[in-house]
Amino acid sequence: MTSTRTAQLRPELSILLTEAGTGRTALVLHGGGGPITVQSLSEHLARTFHVLSPTHPGWNGTLRPESLTRIGDLADAYLQLLEAEGLRDVLVVGSSIGGWLASEMALRDSKGLISGLVLINSVGVAIEGQPIRNLFTLTPRAIAEHAYHDADRFYVDPATVPPEQKARQQANMATLRVIAGDPYMHDPALLERLGQVRVPVLVLWGESDRIVTPDYGRALARAFPNARFELIPRAGHLPQLEQPQSTFAAIDGYVASLPSPRT
Repeated sequence: MTSTRTAQLRPELSILLTEAGTGRTALVLHGGGGPITVQSLSEHLARTFHVLSPTHPGWNGTLRPESLTRIGDLADAYLQLLEAEGLRDVLVVGSSIGGWLASEMALRDSKGLISGLVLINSVGVAIEGQPIRNLFTLTPRAIAEHAYHDADRFYVDPATVPPEQKARQQANMATLRVIAGDPYMHDPALLERLGQVRVPVLVLWGESDRIVTPDYGRALARAFPNARFELIPRAGHLPQLEQPQSTFAAIDGYVASLPSPRT
């Protein structure tokens, strides 16, 4: 059964959480497209995990406090959430900026709450010769062509989007610009710090991603001491949407390789 609740971390900061499943905890972090982009992933993981799927403050009409202006601020908030909930041995799964957020959490996790990372077409680092495509400069059609293997299947004409949904999408993009727009979609110092992450990492990548290329993903994986890279054919920036079965199978295989939960 799936439920939704609000976790009040500080007087000015609340997190909307969708929760499902039982067992070891998986924290599933969405990217700029919002919670809908990881919903199927959360549902899959809920078969074997206790899944927490937060809506980042500022997305889908939630409030973003003025103090939350960087991915690092959000990483600190989610670590506070895990500690407040008494959670350990947490698998953190992040898509796009959610992957960046997961990496930042692992670096800041001084209490050892996180036991593994899954980064799906993650941004967050600067890779020489592999620039991150600037979504703010693209038309909706161009975004689809860069983000998907099959753009025709996923492109939605903005003229057909209801006004309320369009306003929510615009507000989401405005929040994305605040927390990840300058410098664009990365922390210049993050890449060299990833060597400090000791938990096992799975870096998953859609083969057809033109926002961040597979070579970007391979370089990201090499920056971790204990990471493996897997390519998902016939998928772009959101392989969990285009090729869910291949994506889920790769994650399940990684999960099976993780050490048993600590007691």
